[in-house]
Amino acid sequence: MIALLKEMGVDFVVRLHQARTADFRRGRRLGPGPGDHLVEWIRPAWPTWMDEETYERMPRSIELREVLVQVNQPGFRTESLVVVTTLCDAEAYTSEEIAKLYRGRWLAKLDIRAIKITLDMDVLRCKTPAMVRCEVWTHLLAYNLIRRSILQSAQASGCSPRELSFTAAMQAIAASWIVAALADRSLFGALVDAHQTNLAGHRVGNQPDRVEPRAVKRRPKPHRLLTKPRAEARRELLAGAST
Repeated sequence: MIALLKEMGVDFVVRLHQARTADFRRGRRLGPGPGDHLVEWIRPAWPTWMDEETYERMPRSIELREVLVQVNQPGFRTESLVVVTTLCDAEAYTSEEIAKLYRGRWLAKLDIRAIKITLDMDVLRCKTPAMVRCEVWTHLLAYNLIRRSILQSAQASGCSPRELSFTAAMQAIAASWIVAALADRSLFGALVDAHQTNLAGHRVGNQPDRVEPRAVKRRPKPHRLLTKPRAEARRELLAGAST
């Protein structure tokens, strides 16, 4: 996966996989301390999900950078972790900047939550593979269009797109569909301008050091899971009641 990303010119910053161990006594040290070095990873065995032609195209080894990150934030569970990245230039990218960049992964989690929960994509309802693909692409298209509206509103108001609410933007766009379909050119332009201005008023909270307990407040329900179609379950209930 790393080689495929590098082939496309994409850099990455990820946490070291739990199956790997970092030995900072090896490799080429980059900083004054022992927690920043370059290592060589050897190409693993041919995975079953990759075709042979692609596997043979992958390099025999790649050079990566491992950075030891110390977490001193009160309330955080992790005290230290190892981050792996393709940003190997220690002068252009310091270890502190790498750690800060990895911490920004939380934004990716928020984006995934917006797609799955806010756009209601956590459960796919189509029955055939072709329609499931259409359903997925439709969700992604809607997500990108909403994000584009947020970006335009943020640029007009001089703020960051991350400061604007995705949920509020989605609700505003959905509410304006009927009016936009019936509006003429001048009214449509005025509607877009008002829409961009209103989006800038829906700000989200800035909580970079938010701490929450890893516990569920609501206790699980005692009911059994519904493992069959609801209509079938109804018929079984009626059959049991009649006998």
